[in-house]
Amino acid sequence: MPTWNSRGLRGSFLEELVNMTNEKYQAQNLALVQKIPTPIKPITIDQATRHITLAYFEQKSTVDYIGVVQGVPVCFDAKECVEDRFPLSNVHEHQMKFMEQFEKQEGVAFLLLYFKKQDKYMYLRFQKLKDFWQRMQAGGRKSFTLDELEPEYEISTYSGTFLHYLEPLQMDLERR
Repeated sequence: MPTWNSRGLRGSFLEELVNMTNEKYQAQNLALVQKIPTPIKPITIDQATRHITLAYFEQKSTVDYIGVVQGVPVCFDAKECVEDRFPLSNVHEHQMKFMEQFEKQEGVAFLLLYFKKQDKYMYLRFQKLKDFWQRMQAGGRKSFTLDELEPEYEISTYSGTFLHYLEPLQMDLERR
């Protein structure tokens, strides 16, 4: 079983916050967004407890969340980082391709980022992420900093349990 500081639990704080937010949005009929589980292939199952003890990923995952907000299709990934620098290695090429295709189908793709050290939540538009990705592919930096992000896309939190990402999503839609 993973320990609290294991690689397998990175991002779990942010994901819990996003999950609670999505439940609240659904209860208020604002959005229907679901966490997409990563498909696994069980190899060994403990017969006594019926728990999977060994498995491998069956296929590459796309993004963490897919849904619809007031008729607008959305897909996004939730990522945490400790410092004020986000390594682009945390986003995979197949995820970039998926988000690009999603946007070509009139959907909105983005990242929700949590910078732990600064305790800041950011909405990163796909186009801005794509700019960072292209910079990396052209031989530039393999990361971006919090300072490079658009400050107007900082996400408000309410009572510490609600990550209101619909506000920056609305700004993203207005910019298109």
